Amino acid sequence: MDTEKASEVRLPQKRYYRQRAHSNPISDHSFNYPAHPNELIDGTAENHESWNELYPNIGDRKCEFADLGCGYGGFLISLGETFPDKISIGMEIRVKVSNYVQDRIEALRALNPGKYNNVACVRTNSMKYLTNYFHKGQLSKMFFLYPDPHFKKSKHKWRIINPSLLSEYAYVLRKGGLLYTVTDVNDLHQWMTQHLSNHLSFERLTLEEEKADILYDKLLNRSEEAQKVERNHGEKFLAIFKRV
Repeated sequence: MDTEKASEVRLPQKRYYRQRAHSNPISDHSFNYPAHPNELIDGTAENHESWNELYPNIGDRKCEFADLGCGYGGFLISLGETFPDKISIGMEIRVKVSNYVQDRIEALRALNPGKYNNVACVRTNSMKYLTNYFHKGQLSKMFFLYPDPHFKKSKHKWRIINPSLLSEYAYVLRKGGLLYTVTDVNDLHQWMTQHLSNHLSFERLTLEEEKADILYDKLLNRSEEAQKVERNHGEKFLAIFKRV
């Protein structure tokens, strides 16, 4: 893109992409998704972009970081800046929100030639189709930042961290890989840490190890939801688990 065209590019305004915060992940939504992870490599996925289309110049590299429920993409963008040599993907179920992240990345690429080619966003239901995107042990980091708490007990099965899904997360996360959770709801924090601790594939890092993680401060501050919690003087609860 030449300088004149680049000067016309503007970052999208969030007010035009507003959507209700809650979504039922169990109901049937209209999604295009690959039947197998290989379809993203060879470009044969019907009505779905391949890795080459999502990431300019990806070459032989594979996506290693996944931000599940990436919201408006603040942390995803920070992730791409922190690890310029790693490929990160955001997965978001809400159509307007995922459109915002996609438009935001497109604008950032136009305004910063050569940058932000390592981040992308797809609209999908990661609770249903995660293994359609990733091979066994492909991911080295997974992020669950401020997931919907689904407060009612009858809706706890909608929580993205639940016993029926942890084995799928363990499947796509490589040995030694890390799973991150952050929330401002203490009840949900206790729920997530309890179920992850009870699963044989996960082991929680010590507080010292968590604080030593290069992403520790960004996890607490760089997402839009984290900034909202900060403005409301709320608490934030973080946990990091290792795939064993």
